[in-house]
Amino acid sequence: MKEKLKKIFAPILKPFESGENEYIYRESHRSILKIFGLLFFILSIGSIYASIKASVLGGVLPATVFFLIAFVSEIVAFLGSDRAVANIWKRR
Repeated sequence: MKEKLKKIFAPILKPFESGENEYIYRESHRSILKIFGLLFFILSIGSIYASIKASVLGGVLPATVFFLIAFVSEIVAFLGSDRAVANIWKRR
């Protein structure tokens, strides 16, 4: 199942997994990335809630940006290689 998901999300993963130079990876980087994604997901939900409550469409753009950051973070955290996680932190 994980391999199928990697194929589906390959356009997101490839930019982070590319490169041949050394990288520094620690398991804590993946854990922090998962938490980072969760926090941005909560921010996107909060932004949508606030924009609906205030009846203003201005909250849609921040909610979309927060959701996209959360989505990419979670995809890289759960499906990405060690190099992808290191590249998202720019640890070389």
